[in-house]
Amino acid sequence: MSTRHRATRLIQRSAMLQLGIVAAFWLAGEAAVRVLGLPVPGGIVGLALLLMLLVTRRLSAASMRRGADWLLADMLLFFVPAVLAVLDHREFLGIVGLKILFVITVSTAVVMLVTAFAVERCYRWRIDHAPVGPHSR
Repeated sequence: MSTRHRATRLIQRSAMLQLGIVAAFWLAGEAAVRVLGLPVPGGIVGLALLLMLLVTRRLSAASMRRGADWLLADMLLFFVPAVLAVLDHREFLGIVGLKILFVITVSTAVVMLVTAFAVERCYRWRIDHAPVGPHSR
């Protein structure tokens, strides 16, 4: 078994290693933003780099699945600090809070619509470019 094959299997089996890879891309994005002076958050740049590797198939989605599943399963924990901030700032319970709630609601709806559109486009592209033949899925 080759070293590359063993490394791939190790990555596919370890959610923590996958999370480490995502964190490494995040840090690489932060470094790129600082060095190049880009007006974009480093996390966005890092995830764009990761996306490019996934799109070009240099990195398989299967090798990142466990880490992504873990992040999605525990995503609620990332919102706990926001809830605590509301408890510390009573002004959020008045008109300011309603304005913020409106912005959050509209932006969430926009994100959901854009995500649905992107998934639909990818699904249609995949169907249009599916191999035709007796051995295709």
